Amino acid sequence: MVQDGFVVRNLTGTGRIGLAGAAVVGVAFGMARYAYGLTLPDIRQDLGLSELVLGLVASATFAGYLAGLLLAGPLAARSGSRAPTTLGGVCGALGAGLVTLAQTPALLAVGVVLAGSAGGWVWAPYSEIVTRTLPPQRRARALAVITTGTSGGLVLLGGLAVLALFGSWRLVWAGIALGAGTAAIVNLHLVPAVAPEPQKDRPHPASSSAGVLRVPAAYSLVYFAVVIVYFTYAADILASRALPDAATPALYATIGCTGLVGASAGGLARRIGASRVAALCLVSIGVALALLVPAGESLLAAAASAAIFGVGYMTGSAVLAVWTAELMPERAGAAFTGCLVVGALSSVAAPAVAGAVIPGLGLGPLLLVTAALALLGGAVLMLQGLVRRTADDIGG
Repeated sequence: MVQDGFVVRNLTGTGRIGLAGAAVVGVAFGMARYAYGLTLPDIRQDLGLSELVLGLVASATFAGYLAGLLLAGPLAARSGSRAPTTLGGVCGALGAGLVTLAQTPALLAVGVVLAGSAGGWVWAPYSEIVTRTLPPQRRARALAVITTGTSGGLVLLGGLAVLALFGSWRLVWAGIALGAGTAAIVNLHLVPAVAPEPQKDRPHPASSSAGVLRVPAAYSLVYFAVVIVYFTYAADILASRALPDAATPALYATIGCTGLVGASAGGLARRIGASRVAALCLVSIGVALALLVPAGESLLAAAASAAIFGVGYMTGSAVLAVWTAELMPERAGAAFTGCLVVGALSSVAAPAVAGAVIPGLGLGPLLLVTAALALLGGAVLMLQGLVRRTADDIGG
């Protein structure tokens, strides 16, 4: 179908869904989810907020994300899978708009929570849309492209951060509001309105699902914990030393650029297996965390850390979508949501634990411990895959 006003005449169904999904996920994850940490120093100075208030607002963003994750499924069951993706775009636009105008902690908190919820609303429903509208051979690529939209969002966020150096931090949030609104419109035009799946009288295999998703859920637990530690403290590492002001925006842009390789996660997973790709991603993140320790004194170390992290971060999130869809194609959205909820809880806990141990341990040692956790997780996952394949070969 040709949509007037959009250059989509030559796009296949895969291209339409991939483009719209990448736009929505890119704004929700690559921009709205990380903009608070990026603009935190300026918010602190402009609004005169205490560390306690700023910390509570930061925690509230994860609560909004978790709420979106948990509510997206019921909304999709009632109104179709496109509904939560559109609502996520609206929440991102409204939330970012409120932050742009905020002059009080209350309005700031409401805006940040709304913007933070966008990621929870939009990500998992695309798994359902892809599995119900595209043939099996195209699903992995579409899911990888959608997830890798986060990279484009990070690049744009870095550009907005540079612009804010010459103006106000509010420009960052105004740009996010505009991007979220645009992505929501693109989503409505390009993504088919998938009807709610008919409810069937079938047993709910909760225990079976838990068994099938045990390994990707464990991966999600470690992956999101180490990722959030990186994003939480990378800017502090760069800002605490003698690096130029543009170093932090450049870090985000570099992560976004190198993260574009995540679009190949689907093909890579078909060739070597999703669990092996996930293991390599954890190893990459571990190396990036270790390189972050000297990054405050060296632009080369900072650039290398960001480049390696971008590859591991984006491929790692893309492969999780592919992995869960492969394991449970009949309930791809629910499977992905389950792993994302585990990751969301991990994301809440990790900064709290880090904040508790930094006074005694120090930030550098904390990053090295987190790097070791990522490397250990990658090694265990790789070993688990080897053991499973050996058992399959013996059984065959």
